[in-house]
Amino acid sequence: MNSYNIKINGKEYTIDAVPNMPLLWVIRDIMDLTGTKYGCGSGFCGACTIHLDGKPTRSCITTISTVENKEILTIEGLTLNGFTALQQAWLEEEVPQCGYCQSGQIMSAQAFLNDNPSPSKEAIISHMAGNICRCGTYPRIVKAILKASKMNQSK
Repeated sequence: MNSYNIKINGKEYTIDAVPNMPLLWVIRDIMDLTGTKYGCGSGFCGACTIHLDGKPTRSCITTISTVENKEILTIEGLTLNGFTALQQAWLEEEVPQCGYCQSGQIMSAQAFLNDNPSPSKEAIISHMAGNICRCGTYPRIVKAILKASKMNQSK
């Protein structure tokens, strides 16, 4: 067991864990932030996506030993200052069905919009292809991201 200094959603913590413990379990089991979901455990589905130093990262395959002194943002931290335009568009476009993949979808989409404020539909589809939705709400996901982009531009 080692101690690691991590920063989650703007707050610093010291976590005691084994070096190969997935960040997902630190977030969910130690920090009790359950918005980040376990999907496949192999980094393929995207349900566990968080931001690590601003980049979308699969927390199920990222170990605690690799994130010391880095900025970790979870879905809970995304809303610290109220809903983002993306989250508002997500609701307006009624994206979720079962909702399980939604936090990972939103975290991937938000990181994408942070780097690409005016994306094309094709760029959105390409970027979001790594996030799986069992319910097949992909057209609504794309529509919500486009809408959020326009909402951000009108501010």
